[in-house]
Amino acid sequence: MRQITDTILMVRPVGFRMNEQTAVNNYFQTKLEGDDINEIATQEFDIFVEKLRSVGVNVVVVDDVPEDDTPDSIFPNNWVSFHENGQVALFPMFAENRRKERRLEYFAQLEEAGFKITDIVDYTIAEEDDVFLEGTGSLILDRVNQKAYCAISPRADEELLIEFCEDFEFTPVIFNSYQTVGDKRLPIYHTNVMMCIADEFAVICLDTIDDKKERKNVVKHLKMDGKEIISITEEQMHEFAGNMLQVQGAEGKKYLVMSARAHRSLTEEQVERIEKHCEILSSEIQTIETCGGGSARCMMAEVFLPKA
Repeated sequence: MRQITDTILMVRPVGFRMNEQTAVNNYFQTKLEGDDINEIATQEFDIFVEKLRSVGVNVVVVDDVPEDDTPDSIFPNNWVSFHENGQVALFPMFAENRRKERRLEYFAQLEEAGFKITDIVDYTIAEEDDVFLEGTGSLILDRVNQKAYCAISPRADEELLIEFCEDFEFTPVIFNSYQTVGDKRLPIYHTNVMMCIADEFAVICLDTIDDKKERKNVVKHLKMDGKEIISITEEQMHEFAGNMLQVQGAEGKKYLVMSARAHRSLTEEQVERIEKHCEILSSEIQTIETCGGGSARCMMAEVFLPKA
């Protein structure tokens, strides 16, 4: 099993804006005024893609369609995950206008690019019962050690998480993760804003796991699997420092991908600890982060499918 891949699926935006339906429990979102939000987001997207390609990452870019009015389609990792055995998982989405993002024609483009899909495991019927599990936004997968870390939230149902783990042979590591909003501690909407697992290390905001036993259990699992734990503060998490993804470029070189905003928030010591393992690749995606409430990791759906 591989923890990182050299192939990423990304969706170019066509109607990007702040999604009112997700803002009810995504406290990272802020509305920006102006008619050129999608145009600016598309420019940020294209520059980001070019940076990935320039270091040898294979980026499969697919185009959204304006008719569906899918403001968050730029974040495909929430509705799909791709696995080494050829399986694809389709996930149930909290916001109704995000469900149209699941476009199976994207799979045909991956097959045309030489990848093999053997089976689709579809969990989307859970939407009928208002049960959700938003892909690798909710699930932080340690694919080598076959563990799925998940912070329970309105977008991450514990029973459905366990069902996924049984189907894909992962061990669930379940906890609750909170952020301070005003004077309240509220659930973080996606695990991947507070945690990233790379091949040899993990970046995590342990301060968001308020329950000491749960925090201790997460640390125990990471240490058991030999991960160096690089802690970030809650303030850094709000700069999207937890929303990172390790990828592989040309000649097997590894990169930790993040936004420029996340990169700027890191201390010298944190950067040094990361760069012991791999190079940092960052890109300016301020408009996407501000309106979308997601960052670099959310924009990349990792493709682990076997070659046909």
